Amino acid sequence: MSNLTSKSRWQALDSDLHRISRVENANAHVARPLLAPGISLAFIALAGLSAAVLFGKADGGLIVAAAAAFGAYMAINIGANDVANNMGPAVGANALTMGGAILIAAVAESAGALLAGGDVVSTISKGIIDPASVQTSNVFIWAMMAALISSALWVNLATWVGAPVSTTHSVVGGVMGAGIAAAGLSAVNWSTMSAIAASWVISPVLGGVIAAGFLALIKTKIQYQDDKIAAARRWLPILVAVMAAAFATYLAVKGLKRIVKIELEIALLIGLASGLLVWAITVPWVRRKSEGMENRTKSLKTLFGLPLVISATFLSFAHGANDVANAVGPLAAIVHAAEFGDFASKVSIPNWVMVIGAFGISFGLFLFGPKLIRMVGSQITKLNPMRAFCVALSAAITVIVASWLGLPVSSTHIAVGAVFGVGFYREWHSDRRWKLSNQQRPTEQRLAREEHRRRKLVRRSHFMTIVAAWVITVPAAAAMSATIFVILTAFN
Repeated sequence: MSNLTSKSRWQALDSDLHRISRVENANAHVARPLLAPGISLAFIALAGLSAAVLFGKADGGLIVAAAAAFGAYMAINIGANDVANNMGPAVGANALTMGGAILIAAVAESAGALLAGGDVVSTISKGIIDPASVQTSNVFIWAMMAALISSALWVNLATWVGAPVSTTHSVVGGVMGAGIAAAGLSAVNWSTMSAIAASWVISPVLGGVIAAGFLALIKTKIQYQDDKIAAARRWLPILVAVMAAAFATYLAVKGLKRIVKIELEIALLIGLASGLLVWAITVPWVRRKSEGMENRTKSLKTLFGLPLVISATFLSFAHGANDVANAVGPLAAIVHAAEFGDFASKVSIPNWVMVIGAFGISFGLFLFGPKLIRMVGSQITKLNPMRAFCVALSAAITVIVASWLGLPVSSTHIAVGAVFGVGFYREWHSDRRWKLSNQQRPTEQRLAREEHRRRKLVRRSHFMTIVAAWVITVPAAAAMSATIFVILTAFN
C-alpha cells in the first residue's frame, strides 16, 4: 500500500514539474518576440541620455536628446531594411550563413559609417531645403525633427510588412514634406531634388545593366567554355581585381580624407595599383583552389564563393558610408542649429552623432535583418554564387560612384535593381536558347511558347510590389512629415 502511495506521489510530482516546464516554455515563447524590441528601446534610450550628457545644459538640450533618440530609431530601421540588400545575395547563394552575413555586415557597415560617412550628410541636411527660406532656427529644428520621425516610422512600417523600401527616399521625402509645411513650396531646392530624383531612376537601371553585363561576361568567357576551370583561372582574378580597384579608389578619396587629402588622379593610381596587387594574389589562389576540380558549373560556384563574400563586405562598407546620412543627417542639422543658432552655414558632424548612426545600423541588422535578407536573397529570383557576385559587384560600383558624387542614392534600388537585372537577363538568355533548341526538335517534341513563358525566372508579384513601394515612399513620407511638423509646432 505504501509503495502505491509513494508511486502516486512521484507521478503527481512529475505532473507538476511537467506543468511548470510547459509554463516556462510558454513564457520563453512569449518573451522571445519582445527581446528585440526591448534591446532596441534600450539603445534608443541610451542614445538620448548620451546626447543629453554630451550636449550639456545648454538651451535646446532636451530637443537634441529627443532628436538623438529618433536618430537611433532611424538607424535601427536602416539596419533592419536596407542592409538586407548587401548580404541577401550572398545568403541566397548559400555562400554565407545568416549569422556569418550579419556579423560581417555589422563590422563593415560600422567601419564605412565611421571612416567615410561624412560627405553625403550635407546633402541630406541642407541640400533639399533652402535654409534661407526658413524663418527661425526653431522652425528649422522642428522641420528636421518631423523628417526624422516620419522617415523612421515609414521604414519601420515597411520592414514590418516585408517590403525593401528605400530609406534614402524616406528621409528625402520627409525633409521635403517638412520644408513645404514650414515655408511653402519655395523652401524646396527643386534643382537638387531633380538631380536626386534622376539618380533614383538611373541607379536601379544602371545597377541592373552592370549586373547583367557581368553575368553575360561570366557565361560567355567562363561557363560556356569547353574548359571551364582554365577559363575561371584566367577571368576570375580579373573580376576580383576590378572590384578591389574600385573599392581602393573610393577609400583613397573618401576614407582617408580626414588624415590626408588625395586628389582624384592619385586615387585612381592607388586603385590601379591595388587592383594589380589583388590580381597577383588571386591568380595563385584560384589555381590552388581549382586543382582537381571537375570541369562543370558546380565547380565554378565553389570558386566564386570567397570573391562573393569579399564583394558583399565591400558593399556593406560603401552602404555604411552612404546611408549613415539617412540616420544622422537631420540629427546633425538639429545639433548644429541648437548649438549655434545658425542653420544656414555648413553642418559639422560630431563624432557621437556618427557613432549613433553606425551602432544603430548594426543593432537593426542583428535584431531585425534576417526577414528582408531572405526576401532579397531568395524570393525575387534564384541566385547562385556567380549571379550573386554580379549583383554585389554591380551594386558596390554603383553605390561607390554615387557616394563619391555626394548623391544620396538608394542602395535598395541599386541592389534590388541588380537582382532584377540578373533575373531578367537569365529570362532573355533562356528564351534565346529555347528558340534555338526548339527549332532543332521534331514538331511533336517542341515546347509550346505559352509553357515556356510560364516558366518565369523573376517573380512578377515581388517585382510589382517592390516597384509600387518605391513609388509611394516619397509622397507617403512627405505627407507624414508635414503632418508631424504641424503637430510639433502646434504644441510649441
